[in-house]
Amino acid sequence: MDETNQDRVVSEWERRKYLPKSGEPDLPPQISQFANKTTDEVMEELNRLPFFMTKLDETDGEGGENVGVEALKSLAYDGEPHEIATNFKTQGNDCYKAKQYTHAIEYYTKALEVDCGVDDITKSLYLNRAACNLELKNYRRCIDDCKRVLLIDEKNIKACFRAAKAFDAIGDLQEAKQIISYGLTFADNNKDLKQLLSSIERKELDEKNRKIAREKRENEIRMQKSILNDSIKLRHIAIVKTKSPPEMLKEAKIKLEDPVDYQSQLIFPALILYPTIDEFDFIAEISELSTPLEILELIFNRPQEWFEKHPNFRIKTLDCFMETASGGLVKVGKKIEINQALMNDSPKAPLFDNALKLFVVPKQEVADWVSKWSKDLALENRVD
Repeated sequence: MDETNQDRVVSEWERRKYLPKSGEPDLPPQISQFANKTTDEVMEELNRLPFFMTKLDETDGEGGENVGVEALKSLAYDGEPHEIATNFKTQGNDCYKAKQYTHAIEYYTKALEVDCGVDDITKSLYLNRAACNLELKNYRRCIDDCKRVLLIDEKNIKACFRAAKAFDAIGDLQEAKQIISYGLTFADNNKDLKQLLSSIERKELDEKNRKIAREKRENEIRMQKSILNDSIKLRHIAIVKTKSPPEMLKEAKIKLEDPVDYQSQLIFPALILYPTIDEFDFIAEISELSTPLEILELIFNRPQEWFEKHPNFRIKTLDCFMETASGGLVKVGKKIEINQALMNDSPKAPLFDNALKLFVVPKQEVADWVSKWSKDLALENRVD
């Protein structure tokens, strides 16, 4: 507010304030204290009076306590212990009906702190607080309150039901069933307990079926893995791991076309490398019965521009090689099935990182490329 507007407000306040004339009564002391105060100051003073209070102010504005508020607080504890506890319980019940569960818990807790000594009141307070904690998903606290109820009233059906609900919510189905069974010993026709028991038994059955299905699947996976390992051994296929496999091979898997038939075709990825032009192709799945020729016919189905850029790359003028277990190279005929090269014991050409590694080089460049091949470098990249 600028100075002009502030002066205008002050002038208006001065014009309106009560000034007793001759023979007129003075303002009462309670009101006269506001005579020379601004509107904001008056509102601040009024807010310290419980009747006008819009927010809790426990001070008197001068560093002391708010006598009015303290007086109201003392009223809450005015009466016999059971009356005080009942008063807090009533306020808690009002909050519960309004779904203000946190506030309700505060009132029930205050009532319990009074320690009125009346079992019926104490029991209902714990029971009501358990209901609030159940709504707020404070399941352990709900269970604790229900236990306290049962220590007072061992046949309290509500305590059994709420504790069972809480145990069910945290997945402790056995505890939930035990307390339901206990409740049914003295309330065998209780509808709520029976419905909850049926619900828990359905959950147990579902979990049992899930466990059976999970174990069955795990057994199938173990069996298929065993069949796969046996089929690789029977074929005399070696697998070598490298220290830094290409990204696309980090999750590479070998599988059988039929997972439970070790005689079915092996399926694995293939990495086709063109070392003289520093390029490669990746095929996610090929059969062990594929030939290099079939692989080349598949991947060389590409635009003519690529062949114009690489004129030496014609299928008829290409040679194929595989790296051997000893770090050398072995030439592979383009019409020979891949598994023949893999199953050959000498020289041994393994799979690398569960994938076929096939080098493709133009015939006129083979001699130069082979002369630069380093066995030591090849072996250095392998995992011992």
